[in-house]
Amino acid sequence: MRKVGIVMGSDSDLPIVSKATETLKSFGVPYEVHVYSAHRTPVEARDFALSAREKGFGAIIAAAGMAAHLAGAIAANTTLPVIGIPCKSTNLDGIDALLSTVQMPSGIPVATVAINGGVNAALLCIQMLAIEDAALAEKLDAKRKADAAKVLEKDKEVAEKLQ
Repeated sequence: MRKVGIVMGSDSDLPIVSKATETLKSFGVPYEVHVYSAHRTPVEARDFALSAREKGFGAIIAAAGMAAHLAGAIAANTTLPVIGIPCKSTNLDGIDALLSTVQMPSGIPVATVAINGGVNAALLCIQMLAIEDAALAEKLDAKRKADAAKVLEKDKEVAEKLQ
């Protein structure tokens, strides 16, 4: 199975990245995590992206706040799928990171999840890997069914309580 690369612009993004790693771990998907800044360590970020495919990665998650150029910088240096997680900051509540991550020029795509969307970034990677991994696809199906069952149980509880 290919692994998922996770890059965060700062260790302040760790709470969001932890949600992604927990999700990947629960599906048995291997991953590797790094702190590389698009602005302060551009050479290391570029080198990681350039060598990712040959090192066995199947997708890359890039989490960053504020200017949030990390996902784009990674995507510019690999043809692997890159999923950006815009992280909430104190100044603009993550809207700046969202816009920086989602507004990529034609030819350099970055899939973007919600602000602080670590779980969905991991699930999107898992879905990509499951295209060619039937066992992983089965785990995704089981999760969806379990999630649906939880909602239906809540529906039943609310209906009983209010009727």
